[in-house]
Amino acid sequence: MCIERQEAVRIVPAMDKWTDLVKARMRELKVTQENLAERIGVTQGAVGHWLREEREPKLRVLNQILVEVGLPPLQMVFPHQVAENNGSYAVAGNPTTVTGADGLQHELYFRYPILAWGNLDEVEVAEDRALQSTDYKAQGRAFWLKVEGDAMTAPLGLSVPEGMLILVDTGLEAETGKLVIARSPDSTATSFRQLSEEGGQRYLRPLNPTYPKALCTEQCELLGVVVQALVKF
Repeated sequence: MCIERQEAVRIVPAMDKWTDLVKARMRELKVTQENLAERIGVTQGAVGHWLREEREPKLRVLNQILVEVGLPPLQMVFPHQVAENNGSYAVAGNPTTVTGADGLQHELYFRYPILAWGNLDEVEVAEDRALQSTDYKAQGRAFWLKVEGDAMTAPLGLSVPEGMLILVDTGLEAETGKLVIARSPDSTATSFRQLSEEGGQRYLRPLNPTYPKALCTEQCELLGVVVQALVKF
């Protein structure tokens, strides 16, 4: 069904906002308060209190609710609440929208953690971990990395210089031409390269021509695909 977009309003799961979003999804999915309560292991009364904004659920429970109505367990913010000025680069993916209780199309923004290169397997993100917002809805686990070095700085064309933040989606298939995060079988170090193919063999190619390309064998672990990059001023 094609829904005419009237006004874009960004949503944050503050206690006066997330309820409208969840109730709208419940109507779309035909999920009752009783159904939702059974799925997350609480009483219908508790769900009613939360949706009427009489009480505030814990973050863990709020994330359970979001997941059960088909939304990712991630924070969503108003763009003006992001203090820094961002310059977008190579943006991929369409913003996710949902119809709110007011009948308007609401545009969702998500936050993903900024990880260190040596800690990419971190699953449970620490509460004090820095987050960065985006309109990209990840297909799998997602995180940001800060580009180090000049291996992906090109004199012409596509270039991702040192200092930029790149968003990695682990749920996407690594295809030829995509920018990927890879881990070699003979090393624990990870690298940021472009996946290329020549003569039926895959390579990890730096965008900086002064760096050598590396063979990407079957043992090479592709950790995720880079879908977005931004620079902060």
